[in-house]
Amino acid sequence: MSAPPDTVQDRCWIQGRFANNSIQEPDVDADPDQQDLTAAAVLVPLVQRRRGMQVILTRRAVHLREHAGQISFPGGRIEHSDVSAASAALREAEEEISLRPQSVALMGELPRYRTGTGFVVYPVVGIVEPSAELVADPVEVSEIFEVPLTFVLNPNNYKPLRLTAQGRQISCWAIPYHAYYIWGATAAILRNLYHLLSVQRSPGQVPM
Repeated sequence: MSAPPDTVQDRCWIQGRFANNSIQEPDVDADPDQQDLTAAAVLVPLVQRRRGMQVILTRRAVHLREHAGQISFPGGRIEHSDVSAASAALREAEEEISLRPQSVALMGELPRYRTGTGFVVYPVVGIVEPSAELVADPVEVSEIFEVPLTFVLNPNNYKPLRLTAQGRQISCWAIPYHAYYIWGATAAILRNLYHLLSVQRSPGQVPM
């Protein structure tokens, strides 16, 4: 099945936003005072569907030791064998949802985010080929789903949230979407994506 005719335009528009490097309000870290953080990378996968540009997300398996059952991007720790954050994100995406690296066109990186649980996360944004077949690895992922990019770009969908992590009070964001409660680092990364794509946007520019 061929991609919608506006795919190239949307992809070029998003790539242009990264080229301008115009994030003016990056989201604050959950805990900026933490030291000795573990480096991790996530892929922020966007895909053009006939219903519009979508963000691909996963629900982590409930039996995992860390962040069980939470909504997340494909990703994980940056290993010594990874030559960059992008290579780590692509490796993890292939392991978790069977997304081949050759099916992803990298757009750029969002600001790193320090979590309240000991990680510094490097988000890498990529456009996924619509024909890519995604299969969840049940060891790590219980579900793959998509959220419309237009939903992510609506600031009214972000709700402030305060919680306790490792004995610390932290402030973060939540983005309820149907039965999915997106919060924490994933919501913060989406908010940074919102900041990037919403700056100096004219009415006809948002990928619909």
